[in-house]
Amino acid sequence: MNIQKLAALAGTIACASAAQAEDRPGFVWEGSVELGFESVYSSDAPANETDTAYAKGEFLGTYSFGNGVAIFAGLTFEEVEDAAANAGYGLYLDQLGVEFGVGPATVQLGKVHPAFGTTWDEAAGYFGSTLAEDYELTEQIGALADLDLGVAGVLSVGLFYADDTALSQSAGFNRGRNNTALGGAGNTRRLDNASLQWHGTFGDTRIWAGARHLSAGAGDVSDETGGFLAIGHTFGGALDVFAEAAVFDGYGGTADNARFVTLNAAYAIGEVTLSGTVATRDVDSLGKTELLSIGAEYEFGDRYLIGAALARIEDAGVTDHVFGVNFEIALGS
Repeated sequence: MNIQKLAALAGTIACASAAQAEDRPGFVWEGSVELGFESVYSSDAPANETDTAYAKGEFLGTYSFGNGVAIFAGLTFEEVEDAAANAGYGLYLDQLGVEFGVGPATVQLGKVHPAFGTTWDEAAGYFGSTLAEDYELTEQIGALADLDLGVAGVLSVGLFYADDTALSQSAGFNRGRNNTALGGAGNTRRLDNASLQWHGTFGDTRIWAGARHLSAGAGDVSDETGGFLAIGHTFGGALDVFAEAAVFDGYGGTADNARFVTLNAAYAIGEVTLSGTVATRDVDSLGKTELLSIGAEYEFGDRYLIGAALARIEDAGVTDHVFGVNFEIALGS
C-alpha cells in the first residue's frame, strides 16, 4: 500500500544527492501524492467488511552547500493515530538532518531511517509490502553511515533510538509526542540500538542481508534481535522476481519470536506491470497471517500511476477478501 515508484525516496534521496553536493550548491526536492480506496468486500467476520478511502503525501528536500555537505528534511502527510487509538490526518517531519562524506562513506546525523529490509522498495503491487512493513525502521534519532565497497557493494550501519523529541508529534491531527515511558523495543533515548545491512548487485541479481538489535524499552521483557536475507533477479528486462525473509527473537520487546516471508513477481508489458505476491507473518502470540495478491499498475505521462489489486488475507483463522485501487503523482524539481 506504499507508493511503489517512490518508496525508496524517503530513505535514500539524501544519500543519492551526495555527489551533487560535491559539484554545486542548490536545493532539490522530490515527492509523491497518493489517493486510494480499499474495500474488504467479503469476510468470514462481517464486521470486517468496511470501505476506506485515504490520501498520503511524501516530500523530501535536500540543500547542498557544494562542499560535500547537505541538509535534508522529509515531510509526510497521512492518517495517524494517537495513544488512545483516535485517528486523523496529520503532517509530520519524518526526516531531518545533515549529511556529509568521510572518505568512501556517507554519514547522516539527525532524524533518519536506518537500513534494515527492502521489501517496501522492491516489491511491486498494491499489497506487495503489506506484511513486511511491520518491521521497517523509520523515524529514529541517531547516526547512519553508508560505506561504498566498490564492486563488493554497500555496507550500511546505524546507531539510533526511537524519536521522542517534539518532532514525533504531528500538525493537524496531533498523534502525540513519543515518550520512553510508552515502552517498545528501541524506545530507549540511548544510542543502544543498532542496524547493519549489506547490499550488492551482480549483473541482473541483487542481494541484501542484515541484522539489528533493539534494546528493551520500559516494561518490555526482552531485547529484540533480528536478521533478514533478500534476493532479487531480473530476467530479460521484463520479469523481476524478489524474495525476502526476516526472523526476530523478542519481537517488539515481547517474549515472541516472529517470522516474515515475502515472495513477489512482476512482469512488465509496455507501461503496464502485472504482479503477484505471496506473504506470511507468524508471531508466536498472534498466530499466522497469510496474504495472496494479484495486481496491475499502469504508468503514464512520466509522473502518473494507476494501480489495482485483489488480495486474500487469512489472519487468526478469519479470511478477508480485499480490493484496493490507487492513483499516484510523482512531484519534484
